[in-house]
Amino acid sequence: MDFISNWLSDYNLNPTVHKYLSTIITILFIAMICIIANFITKKIVIRIITHIVNNNKYQWDNMLLDRKVFHKLSHFVPAIIIYNFSTTFDYFKDLIEKGAITYLIIVGLLVLNSLLNAINDIYQTYEISKTRPMKGYIQVVKIIVITLGIIVVIANLIGESPVILLSGIGALSAVLMLVFKDSLLGLVAGIQLSSNDMVRVGDWIQMPKYGADGDVIDISLNTVQVQNWDKTITMIPSYALISDSFINWRGMQVSGGRRIKRSLFIDTNSISFCTEEMIEKFKSIHYLSDYIINREQEIIEHNMKNEINRSNPVNGRALTNIGVFRVYISHYLEKHSGINHDMTLMVRQLAPTEHGLPVEIYAFSNDVRWAVYESVQADIFDHLFAVAREFGLRLFQSPSGNDLRTMLDEPKSEIERGH
Repeated sequence: MDFISNWLSDYNLNPTVHKYLSTIITILFIAMICIIANFITKKIVIRIITHIVNNNKYQWDNMLLDRKVFHKLSHFVPAIIIYNFSTTFDYFKDLIEKGAITYLIIVGLLVLNSLLNAINDIYQTYEISKTRPMKGYIQVVKIIVITLGIIVVIANLIGESPVILLSGIGALSAVLMLVFKDSLLGLVAGIQLSSNDMVRVGDWIQMPKYGADGDVIDISLNTVQVQNWDKTITMIPSYALISDSFINWRGMQVSGGRRIKRSLFIDTNSISFCTEEMIEKFKSIHYLSDYIINREQEIIEHNMKNEINRSNPVNGRALTNIGVFRVYISHYLEKHSGINHDMTLMVRQLAPTEHGLPVEIYAFSNDVRWAVYESVQADIFDHLFAVAREFGLRLFQSPSGNDLRTMLDEPKSEIERGH
């Protein structure tokens, strides 16, 4: 400033003009220095840093670059230059210093925000992030840092110590508790979800209360994002996963098997003892031949030993078509390539209902993928629906319009034959 003032004094200018002109030139000079410094940092220093980051073997620094941490750091340079030149302007020194410090604090908050985001990105590259997400904790740190930053900015502008403002926060604690209620609940819920390993990113969860049925794609301080199977996104409050019940299908996914639990309803009127013709027919079935031969021999020996009169099929032991069919299903499932044979496999009868006798298949597929699971299940029941009649069994279903029409047409056909 003195150099510019002395230089202008050589031109014998009016004192007022001299004063204002020297101030304007000084401002322009400082602005030019700031522009040059900003150009050097962004066009040269940042490019050098970018080149170094892109050409080393580490990946964590790429996250810092993607989050523009270095770019935001470059904004410190002009503010520092302006702060150092504040002594040049006697009357506006305090105002310029406060403005520069305020700008530095705001830029610092932006840098910390980007740095915290980069830390979260780096953490997510590790496998542990799926079981212990830290996004919620990062958001809590952001809230604390931003709150402290605002307090420091206000303290700087009014020229008071930040401690004085901090002491007043105690009186506002009730208001803060109300304003940040969801965040505090989310923080507690996030700690419980993480420590108890209740839900992870990638888990399939069901929460009918919120219409959620799909994969967890994000866990934050306040919400858990679930991408449903129809590709819609459901936002669930984090604390709802603690206070309400939900289903997590992770156990099924990691077990290597997905449960098949479905019944065939057999018309009880079609259940009967096996005749000799039926037994001979069953012997030709690949999955039954050994069973029928062994079972038939066992029954004959039992009846002979106990001198049972077999003229009436009620006496003694005998094969039934429903029993043979149940054994066939068991053997069929044991040989099926889509069934997990290391997990429970069972074919059982449930209590009869008005729809017939339920024969339930309880097994697990060896692939947990939805499309593959449905294909395996459909393949099994396609086959069983088709072969049931080979055992003299009828599958139950409620009468359709076509069935009723057939029943009404039968009397007409009999009358026509009578004519």
